This record gives sequence, C-alpha cells and structure tokens, in this order.
Amino acid sequence: MHITMVKKRLASGEPCRKCAQAEELLRKRDLWNRVDEVVWAEEDDPASPGMVLAAQHGVEAAPFYLVKHSDGPVEVFVSALKLIKAHLATPKASPAQPYDVASAREDLARATPQEVVSHALTRFGAECAIAFSGSDDVVLIDLASQTGLPFSVVVVDTGRLHAETYRFIEEVRSHYGIEIHITAPEPAELEPFVREKGLFSFLEDGHEECCRVRKVRPLRRALGGYRAWMTGQRRDQTFITRSDLELVEEDTAFEGKDGALAKFNPIANWSRDLVWQYIRDYELPHNALHHKGYASIGCQPCTRAVLPGQHEREGRWWWEDERAKECGLHPSKSDS
Repeated sequence: MHITMVKKRLASGEPCRKCAQAEELLRKRDLWNRVDEVVWAEEDDPASPGMVLAAQHGVEAAPFYLVKHSDGPVEVFVSALKLIKAHLATPKASPAQPYDVASAREDLARATPQEVVSHALTRFGAECAIAFSGSDDVVLIDLASQTGLPFSVVVVDTGRLHAETYRFIEEVRSHYGIEIHITAPEPAELEPFVREKGLFSFLEDGHEECCRVRKVRPLRRALGGYRAWMTGQRRDQTFITRSDLELVEEDTAFEGKDGALAKFNPIANWSRDLVWQYIRDYELPHNALHHKGYASIGCQPCTRAVLPGQHEREGRWWWEDERAKECGLHPSKSDS
C-alpha cells in the first residue's frame, strides 16, 4: 500500500490552513511516517503535479490522499480521519477498565476545555460521542479535532428541525471531514403519538412528551453503543437546571455499552460571549439562524428569536414556565 498526500501551496508559499491541520493531526497520532509521498498543488500552476492529480481524480480541494494497493486500484480520501479509519487505525489491545468519575472530577477541577476534551478522548477515544446540535457543540468538535485522537459525533434528527439546522449539520460534516451518526425517532413510537395527539400537542400538554419521543429516546438508543459522551452545556444557559453542572459527571439519564456513561461538559465554565469569541476567532461553522436573532436553537415549532437583553433560553418553549425549559437530556441533580 502506497499513500500519497496532496497538499496545496498558496501563492505566498505557505501551505493552506487545512493542509497544515491535516499534517498536524497525522503527526499527533504518530502516523505521519505512514505517508509515503507528499505532492504539491501550486495555487497558480494548473500544471503542477498536485493540480494534475486533482484533475485526474475529480478532487476540487486539498488536502486529499491517494491510496494505491498492490493489486492496482487507487482509493481517494478527502478526509484524514476517514483515511485513518480505513487504513491506519490500530485495534484496541486491552479491555476497557472501569472509569472513576469522582477521581476524574477532582483531577479536572481546574482544567481548561481543551484539557477536558483531551482527557476524555485519551480515555475513551471513538467510544466517546460528542452530542452535536448547536454552535456550542462545534467548539467541542473543533477542540477534539485538534487533539489528533479518535472521537464520534451523534446528531438527533427530530424531524422538526429548521432547514438552516440541516444545512449547518452538513457544513460541519464537510468542514471537519467527519462521519456523523444521525439518529431519529422510531416510527413505531412516533406514528401512534402523532396519530393520537397531532403535531402540536406540546402547546397544550407541555413539550416533555414530544421531546421524549423525538429526542430523548433516540439519543438513548444511540448512546447505548458508547461508554462516554460530551456536551456543550454551560452553567450560564439556565440558572435553574444547569447551575450545578460539573466538568465530568456520571450520567443519570442514559446508559452506555458498559452500564453507566461518563458525561463530559468541557465548556461548563464558559459564558456565551466566550463561546462566540472562539467561534469568530477560529471561523467555525455556525447555524445561520444566529444572524436572525436566534440564540438557543431547537426544533422549529419550539424556537424563536430573542430580543436584545433577553436570556438565550427565552427563545425556547416561551409559552411555558422557566423551570420547564429542558427537554430531558440533561436532568439537574435535583431531578436525579
């Protein structure tokens, strides 16, 4: 097997940002020596070797990778993570050991978000799922990508998301070159619920039942295949239900493949302003609805824009009491 990496060199003489990040990722995983050849695509020279290879294989952006096998066929990868998973990943040699949440909480008491993410992925790798739904969660995906460690991403498609949210999910998948496990409600649960109560029962009965069918149960099924998960929750999102949020917890709502799930909240200490400073500084993908006044974004019927000065959660389930503004994914300690 012969692996060629095609990198783009800008007119300034520097490699493109994504190419540099991809090389750093491979180096962090001690896999750079597995790349047999680097070919450059010069920005202003369509006849450069890398540009010629891009045209031959129908690739429009660098970096990309060509894997030639001894029997002749060539595979093309546009994602370093997919290349690693397909050809460079090594199986885990030892069985999983019990995870001590109390000790980890003590060790991580003063940790930065990057340190919490690195700790979680060093311990669990791809058996740790980032629950991705909003722009806060993209910060976690960005931090996870920087570690060079394997990780997983899970999205719950409730069937009632905004069109902008679906486009946002696809943008994140493409931007980071990652696989996203999209889970959805079971038809056997959803169809009788809608048949009996219609599409807007939450306006009369409260949102808990609808969220349970469309969001909580699908995520429960998905997380059953993991040993840990990671969320973009912050203490300042609500002063009632999330004020006691820890950086690492034992989950009280879901179970994983070995029983109790470890739950990591790396940006629990951050404010909304810090999150958006990070998103702007690193030009991360984000939901276009944020430019229309939306702050906390959930399902389309249950989310609206907020006015200046309003708390971000005031745009969620605005017809209900402040204490009810959770969907059941993150029970507070008082609920457990």
